[in-house]
Amino acid sequence: MTQSHLSPEQITDLILTRIADLLETRLPARGGDPATSYVAKLFSKGPDAALKKIGEEATELVMAVKDKQADRIVCETADLWFHCLVTLTEHGLRPEQVLAELARREGVSGLQEKASRKKD
Repeated sequence: MTQSHLSPEQITDLILTRIADLLETRLPARGGDPATSYVAKLFSKGPDAALKKIGEEATELVMAVKDKQADRIVCETADLWFHCLVTLTEHGLRPEQVLAELARREGVSGLQEKASRKKD
């Protein structure tokens, strides 16, 4: 099936799966080379490197929103999501797990969902 025959949801799922599959090839255990890959370089620096990028990208997104710059909002959101995908990969997790969690929450009041979470 070509992408033109896919629903927007299927295209989104396909893109996230392809990115996740690619990120896994950049893990040190899979031969990711920090000299030739930005992601492999992040992985080689340990989990704090990706977390720092998430913080930076979140801040840049906030600034783009405050400046009401739609093109920057989209770009900064993409950067933030990408670095979140890097962190998921680092922890052996997949975007499909996040999508499943979002699907579980769909149709549930945000206040109700938050109240149902376990208190630590």
